[in-house]
Amino acid sequence: MPDRRNAALDDVSKAIIERLQRDGRRSYADIGREVGLSEAAVRQRVQRLTESGVMQIVAVTDPLQLGFRRQALVGIRVHGDTVAVAEELAALAQIDYVVLTAGSFDVIAEVVCEDDDALIDLLNTKVRTIEGVAGTETFLYMRLVEQRYDWGTR
Repeated sequence: MPDRRNAALDDVSKAIIERLQRDGRRSYADIGREVGLSEAAVRQRVQRLTESGVMQIVAVTDPLQLGFRRQALVGIRVHGDTVAVAEELAALAQIDYVVLTAGSFDVIAEVVCEDDDALIDLLNTKVRTIEGVAGTETFLYMRLVEQRYDWGTR
């Protein structure tokens, strides 16, 4: 994974990112007109931003409409190497978000499963069997109220 901590962005790159956060399907020509670049220059900047790991352009889906009936956040307590545990969690297909944390949990992971049985199976046969996992606490999503991707670049 690229090191994203040292990404120095100029105002034009930030403007491109903010426009793509609002609408990832906008044309490079349209963005170029707004930020004062040619279509080709915008395309090059977007390519550099994606290759460096600063941003991704993806389709964001609604898991419920795709048949995934259970989403949850799993807090994980670790004995030993938290990075190794986080990397193993990140490799699991059902887990879409993994962070190292400070506080009650060492790692937090977001999971998307087909149903409760799939969640139980994930926890029992995959998450809790990872070496170093000392305990988990699962927070079931009852209703997603807000999920945004347009926070800008500040």
